[in-house]
Amino acid sequence: MTRIDFETAATGALPSGVTGALTGSGGPVAWTIVEDPTAPAGPKVLAQTSTDKTDYRFPLVIFDAPVAADIDVAVRFKPVAGQVDRAAGIAVRLSDPNNYYVVRANALEDNVRLYRMVNGRRSQFAGADAKVPSGKWQELRLVVRGSRFEVFLDGKNLYSATDTTIPAAGRVALWTKADSVTHFDDLRIQTL
Repeated sequence: MTRIDFETAATGALPSGVTGALTGSGGPVAWTIVEDPTAPAGPKVLAQTSTDKTDYRFPLVIFDAPVAADIDVAVRFKPVAGQVDRAAGIAVRLSDPNNYYVVRANALEDNVRLYRMVNGRRSQFAGADAKVPSGKWQELRLVVRGSRFEVFLDGKNLYSATDTTIPAAGRVALWTKADSVTHFDDLRIQTL
């Protein structure tokens, strides 16, 4: 298992081994290491700080490794701000910024949904209503084995779904939407 807590990264920069990217349109992404004294794994967190209100805009920060199809990914996140959206997500099987799966928790809508992104077009294939409070650290987890997806929020199994659209191995990314300012910490990635 790989565990990333961002404590060794320089404040105001992107950590090594990651790349910022964008699905959709709008201004540039703004991922950076910031200080958050409430963070569960130490004061440094990875944050998406752009407040661009373009609705079909999905900032990504893509991790170089691992590259896998079957994977268990968990991250702690804190929705900080956002008027159009206030979301946090985990993308898997990412081949490029326009092709991947993403599970996302939304603090404005109080739901956790599962999408496939194919050629830059997003379509939902599962979801559940769940309380996603703003300003509070929570844990989002996605387990993918073959065509089966299991989604967890704060350790509770919300739902399972199946999809065969993107079977190939890919990278892991953290994800937000529109003007979501979101903090991420304590990322855990395990290949299965």
